Amino acid sequence: MTTSSSLLGFTMQLPVQAQSTLVAQPWERAAGPAELAAVTRACDVNGFYSVSVCDHVAIPRERAPTMSTTWYDTVATLGWLAGFTAKVRLLSHVYVVAYRHPLQTAKAFATLDALSGGRAILGVGAGHVEGEFDALGVPFAERGRITDEAVAAIRAALSDEWGGGEVGQQPRPVQSGGPPIWVGGSSGAALRRAARLGDGWLPQGPPEGGMVTAIATLRRLRDEAGREGPFAIGGGVNLYVGEPSFDVPRWTVTGEPTRIAEAVRDVVALGVNHVAVRIPSRSCEEHIDQIGAFGREVCPLVDGDG
Repeated sequence: MTTSSSLLGFTMQLPVQAQSTLVAQPWERAAGPAELAAVTRACDVNGFYSVSVCDHVAIPRERAPTMSTTWYDTVATLGWLAGFTAKVRLLSHVYVVAYRHPLQTAKAFATLDALSGGRAILGVGAGHVEGEFDALGVPFAERGRITDEAVAAIRAALSDEWGGGEVGQQPRPVQSGGPPIWVGGSSGAALRRAARLGDGWLPQGPPEGGMVTAIATLRRLRDEAGREGPFAIGGGVNLYVGEPSFDVPRWTVTGEPTRIAEAVRDVVALGVNHVAVRIPSRSCEEHIDQIGAFGREVCPLVDGDG
């Protein structure tokens, strides 16, 4: 397998649009489209490779206390973001393809790619909220099979106007073959799906055995499948440029840009080439200031194109 060792760049899972209590920061509760737009613009002008938006359709009542019910629609949000950005790629992290017919997903992301000038990335996942599957009438126990079949059908439709059979789809995507398909998840099944069907892998939570083992598994599985070519491998780092005057998660790397750049290089050395940046902050303004500081002071110290 040929896997690019060069750094694709940096990504940010956007705040505001997904407000799970496990990840959302307090300031996001009172925030809305204006703050979401401001953070996205900051990523665009500071050289981020991508920004990403989550996907949930409807949250079961029993999960609402921890997940909340605030989850902006993925495609509507990415399409809106495309209108006022110029370079940053638009990633679904991740789209639960089992919830929709493959032709619906293909049409949505082909259109997003056409309208954004070729900046769409389709991140897909099998989903995990059983009550949401029940509400949508999709069998939870069959989500893996449905996802595998959907990815193959989506790729066919994105690659060819008539890839769906006796029905055609326009507009066509700008990217040759359609937007790349990156597979999310850290289970063994997700790794197999990414290796066999995907153009990249987006871990969600620590994989069993750690990142080194997971990346080695991906490489082995892709070799066995005879798959070659560039392959995106996601990984992340929590960081704060400078010394925060408030408590941050203990795993957050803080301090001088050189220290943060070293932490990023350590992640890249594992084989990661798509680095998710997570920044603790107390306000939208602080979040944007940190994005700017990272772009100006840290990115130039990291090898590669990021």
